[in-house]
Amino acid sequence: MGARFNLHQDREGWLYLTVVLDLADRKVVGKALSETLEAEATSVAAWQMAVRNRPLFHSLLFHSDRGVQYACSAFREQLEGMPVQQSMSRKEKCWDNAVAESFFKTMKTEMAYHHKFATRKVARLAVFEYIESFYNRKRRHSALSYRTPCQYENLLYRNATYGCLKKVSSRTLQFQYIEAKAY
Repeated sequence: MGARFNLHQDREGWLYLTVVLDLADRKVVGKALSETLEAEATSVAAWQMAVRNRPLFHSLLFHSDRGVQYACSAFREQLEGMPVQQSMSRKEKCWDNAVAESFFKTMKTEMAYHHKFATRKVARLAVFEYIESFYNRKRRHSALSYRTPCQYENLLYRNATYGCLKKVSSRTLQFQYIEAKAY
């Protein structure tokens, strides 16, 4: 099962965050915030955003945990006809999805534990600001030689453009969801 992150709010109920991470640059390329765990609102919506943000030019490996949102036909149909190999974590081996697990631990530590969200709207805005304004653009990663995901993305594209890399390697995307309840 994926990492769980609780943003509790009694009147409005649960809010679920699903993200797709590009492992080449650690950038969140797809996300979905939903009030249900239905695949169309979680895995399918996040995947569709990821494909809009990162069109598929080469084959890639799509890795997730073994959650039903990733194994269901609604999600698997999204991958049909695309150059995508789906991969799922081994049973009870949470470290197979370590990058996504690390993302949620970092998000909890840097953002969620410091705030109490009065409404889902406030929680949605905070998640958007954390991912789009901070995590992708300002947060440095040791795995990226202390660059941000956006800086590393630009480096990858620049190197591919100038022939420093013969081909940008096949990408691996990790996919995860978290439960959230606003406080």
